[in-house]
Amino acid sequence: MSKVQTGATRMGRFCSRAGCRQLATKTLTYIYSDSTAVLGPLATFAEPHAYDLCIQHSERMSAPVGWTVLKQEPLEENSGPSSDDLMAIADAVREVGSRNLPTEEKDSQLSNIVPQEIGRRGHLRAIPNS
Repeated sequence: MSKVQTGATRMGRFCSRAGCRQLATKTLTYIYSDSTAVLGPLATFAEPHAYDLCIQHSERMSAPVGWTVLKQEPLEENSGPSSDDLMAIADAVREVGSRNLPTEEKDSQLSNIVPQEIGRRGHLRAIPNS
């Protein structure tokens, strides 16, 4: 196995088509009840009933006669929070941090906000219903 393929194995998943060793870029899922095939961005995790396809196979894919094919393309403009969103979060953090509350008042406010634990097991906590 060459160095390129070894690095590719760690970086992503390969195309599901037999004999294809290209990296997958799309995920194909069938919705049998609606007779629909959905081709979208590569799924975060490999699913047993989904097919990961490379660029070549995703462009040439076809569905059974009478089926609907939905091709979803990710919108680049909506790939994360906008600068306005980040500034709003920063302003909210600054506002909370700038409040000068006495220590006793902070403790009493935190006890009203943070639910009390009634049990703990490893990283899981049991909290009573409010």
